[in-house]
Amino acid sequence: MKYSTGSDTGEKEKGDFCLLNYIFAVFIGGSVLCSFFLGTAEQLTSGLLESAEVSVSLLLTIGGGLCFWCGFMEIMRECGATAIAAKIFSPVLKHLFPNIDVKSKAFENISLNVGANFLGLGNAATPFGLAAMKEIKRLDRCDDTASDNMIVFVVLNTASIQLLPTMIGTLRAKYGSQSPFDIIPCIWIASSIALIVGITAVKLLNKRGRKA
Repeated sequence: MKYSTGSDTGEKEKGDFCLLNYIFAVFIGGSVLCSFFLGTAEQLTSGLLESAEVSVSLLLTIGGGLCFWCGFMEIMRECGATAIAAKIFSPVLKHLFPNIDVKSKAFENISLNVGANFLGLGNAATPFGLAAMKEIKRLDRCDDTASDNMIVFVVLNTASIQLLPTMIGTLRAKYGSQSPFDIIPCIWIASSIALIVGITAVKLLNKRGRKA
């Protein structure tokens, strides 16, 4: 089954983006007008300044962790640990991607992406996800369509199982949580169910598409 990703989709996304701009402009403008009519302009100004400060602080916190883990994953690649990661995940991944060689660059980047997501490093997994998608596109010889492998990988990347929700734990600790990782059981259950449902749906739809 293949899905078009051509110019029509791009035009639609551009139109949706413009619509979102108008919606946010209405929300912001309405908030400002309400604050003046209700006499809360001072609180609005204070909230805007505090939000800007919190945003910068949060960006630095996430950025520091992201730089560390991205560097760690790159060290793994340079020292050959990526081959070990590929072997660890290959028993499962080879069933999801049966026509991709386990020794290929595509499979290696898929393994690294899954590994990073497994540790809750969603942002650090992005570079490996992009590299994997590029390799899958080359192997499947896709132009403006998404192949079965690409669709499966998108679902696998989006609904990934997280053994250790590192980024979420970092944010919870940042905002004063005494037990930032006490949500781990919930994360395991939610991410496992999401992944099983997502992969099952993709496989069923792919089979139906091939029969059609």
